[in-house]
Amino acid sequence: MTASTTQPVEHTDRGPLSTDELAARIARDIPPGSYVNLGIGQPTRVAEHLSADAGIVLHTENGMLGMGPAATGDGVDPDLTNAGKVPVTELPGAAYFHHADSFAMMRGGHLDVCVLGAFQVSQAGDLANWHTGDPDAIPAVGGAMDLAVGARQVLVMMKLFTRDGAPKLVPACTYPLTGTACVGRVYTDHGVFATGPDGVRVLETYGTTVAELRERLSVDLLS
Repeated sequence: MTASTTQPVEHTDRGPLSTDELAARIARDIPPGSYVNLGIGQPTRVAEHLSADAGIVLHTENGMLGMGPAATGDGVDPDLTNAGKVPVTELPGAAYFHHADSFAMMRGGHLDVCVLGAFQVSQAGDLANWHTGDPDAIPAVGGAMDLAVGARQVLVMMKLFTRDGAPKLVPACTYPLTGTACVGRVYTDHGVFATGPDGVRVLETYGTTVAELRERLSVDLLS
């Protein structure tokens, strides 16, 4: 998942991606055979779009390897959930282990990819996803800090703008940081971006153009 040096692909014949379309877009970029952690919230939807023959093994921080898609109907087992308490299925060969062992896997560099949500991502790849700094907000650290520094590839799945229209891809994060220079790629409803020391490179747009995004974002967009 290295940044492309080709011109960005502008999908102007459609609108922004839906949550499920975005999850499917991320799933296509996860290399076969990867060990992957999907963060709480929207990132868990990626599990619904992974190819069964790709050999991708999903890890949950509450102690499971080999998680399958979400469970429904009679397949729901209240004792079998992901870290977000959502009932899930298990795939053949699934394994269970202590919470501490799960975090050792995360911190020890044994995960190839993690997909996290975010409040903000900076153009240098800094991540802010556990607290907005609002005194009334409830902090939610979870295992994001461990994943941000332990996973070999950190992907972010988020809306590009807040409900008020403020960009979430910013020159510098104003919210408390989860990790610094850890995010390699940002997947949003309006576009896919590669972040790094050289700035933000636009890979794809959806329902908009690079020129239009330059008008709405305060980061320097490379293309």
